Amino acid sequence: MSKSASVVRLFMGFILIATGVHASCPIELSPPSVVVRYGDPVTINCSTSVSPLEGLGWEVTVNGTGIVEVNHLPWTVANLTEWTISPSCFFNPSENSSHTQCFKKAKVVLYTFPETISITCSGDSKGVMKENKDYNFTCDIHNIAPVQNLTLRWYKRDTIIHTETFDFSAKEPMNLTSVLLGFTPTRQDNGVTFRCEAHMNLGSEGPKLNLSSQEYKVTVHFGPELQCSGTDLLEGTDLLEGDSLKNHCLVEGNPTPSVKWLKDGQPIDPGIPMSRTNSGLYTVEAEGSSFINKTLRVHVLYGPELKCPSSYTALEYSPHNITCTFEGYPQPEIMWYRDGEEVELPANLKRRDTGQYLITASNNLSSVNTTLEINVIYPPSEIVELEDSEVELGSEFWLKCSSMGNPRPKYFWNYYQMSNVVEKSEDGVSYLLIHNATAFNNGSYTCHASNERGNVSKTARVTVKGARQECPIQISPDRMVIQYQGTSQTAKCQVTSTAITNVKNKYWQIRKDDRIDNEDWRDVDTYKDWDLRPVCIATFVGIGTCQKHLKFTLYKTPDSVSLSGQTGPMEEGKQYLMQCDVANVAPASNLYVYWHKGKERFNIGTFNDTTPTPVNRSSTVTLTAHRDHDGTQIWCEARLHFMPTAPDTPAVPSKSHKMIVLYPPTFIKPETEMLEIKAASRVL
Repeated sequence: MSKSASVVRLFMGFILIATGVHASCPIELSPPSVVVRYGDPVTINCSTSVSPLEGLGWEVTVNGTGIVEVNHLPWTVANLTEWTISPSCFFNPSENSSHTQCFKKAKVVLYTFPETISITCSGDSKGVMKENKDYNFTCDIHNIAPVQNLTLRWYKRDTIIHTETFDFSAKEPMNLTSVLLGFTPTRQDNGVTFRCEAHMNLGSEGPKLNLSSQEYKVTVHFGPELQCSGTDLLEGTDLLEGDSLKNHCLVEGNPTPSVKWLKDGQPIDPGIPMSRTNSGLYTVEAEGSSFINKTLRVHVLYGPELKCPSSYTALEYSPHNITCTFEGYPQPEIMWYRDGEEVELPANLKRRDTGQYLITASNNLSSVNTTLEINVIYPPSEIVELEDSEVELGSEFWLKCSSMGNPRPKYFWNYYQMSNVVEKSEDGVSYLLIHNATAFNNGSYTCHASNERGNVSKTARVTVKGARQECPIQISPDRMVIQYQGTSQTAKCQVTSTAITNVKNKYWQIRKDDRIDNEDWRDVDTYKDWDLRPVCIATFVGIGTCQKHLKFTLYKTPDSVSLSGQTGPMEEGKQYLMQCDVANVAPASNLYVYWHKGKERFNIGTFNDTTPTPVNRSSTVTLTAHRDHDGTQIWCEARLHFMPTAPDTPAVPSKSHKMIVLYPPTFIKPETEMLEIKAASRVL
């Protein structure tokens, strides 16, 4: 095959690979990636196990090859200096091969690393800096590549204070400058050193290169400054008797300043012990990096004295007149403590202020203290620990009522009293213990706490899960059924509780604005109270107001019951509508119409009618005539049904109707084919 044909096939292979026709290329590069120092030699081997083949080739700007019919083809450069080099090995298969033309690129990283890097500062060339002034450091790196593999680290002493990387994509060498901005030295930085380090990470194939700049040593100049221990110079300085200015006030600076003390314009020896008669104005002059002249007032101290009463009693919210006297210089600080914590005693004492207090008077010389017992008389506090509860049916639980007061409060409870509830008091707390919780333990429980200063109360709600709230009312009888124009009856409304204190009130509510405050009620108008709804209402401690309805019915039996529909003969197989009319009956919701056919009850009619007054109602049935019905009596009867709470009314029947059913004759075949007929007999 000609060389030009190989080039065409190679170009076609590029297209196939680029479009994803063949995803695997049988080429192995060794090594697949290399890291080379600028000017050093490099060799990469390209090989394939496929045979036969047309050949392998290297396409590269330096020392490239054509297609060579070999299974192993190296690419070698003696001095690599091209920064953007990107060699590719090409594979051309034989004409009948299952492989396609393809190529692989080798990764080549060319680098260069400087021999030195330098650090400079915007300050004095000798490293002298002024305290609290801003300075910048600069690190210069020349002729380095590739910069994207470079990490620059700034060190203060041996601590990294800044790290910088570079995202330049260029492969050629660059000159880089890193600036560390805003270093503000303090006197603690005197003698500290700075340096910058370059770190080149070329991956697992290459070396890890490190280079450090020279160290830059900082000298910080400050002062002179006058420092008196624990003293604000604007207010003066305080000395214990026997102390000296030299020990108490120091003049600091770099370089070390010269110092002179004066009083009333005359030099003094600052090392002489001070007495209280030496209080006054003093001047200090110091010269170093700069010159200062400061004046301060010196005080001589003596210890505090404190006098307070041992106890004090007050009414809550009343202004107190507790008087404690103290003296000392400087003026002592008075502190009040309670239970180890600092407090501020209010002008008007409250219940929480009762207790023992420690009072201290102190200054920078000494401290003294005394104790004071304060007793505040106050009414009971808001009740705590009494909360709504949800308990299981049959369970045992307790309610807790706690209040703080001085004197200690006394307790009493309001609730629906039951035999399974026990009251108990212990350590100023009241408890309600409930055993075997029932539905009657549902409700509110109010605890009252009182003493000579006042009283408070709180209510909690108890819910017994699985127990329906019951109204402790019993109505006897619970159902009253009275006939129209009949005799009235008596209903009793009684409470089931044996504790009289559980009941607040009880009455009958018969009609709107018709209240009867009696246990018995019998005021029924049997002529017109069709829609009467008597209710017994009672209010109970703990439960509140509840009620029970008396199931009341005023009824009227029908004036008449009549049957209508087909009264003449019926044809077998046809359907006929029959109607039972019930006149002037109440209430219709309790009306039952029973249909009879001979001895058979074949239908029952009911009514979803809530009208309480007398009405006319009809029940209908559809009959399909049959010869068996011929001669059968059919009728209906009406009855008011109140069972099981009251007896049913007697049935009121209609007149019966005899059914006549017409049907065609039917020949009945005899059991034998031969008939014996006597002379003179009739054959039907």
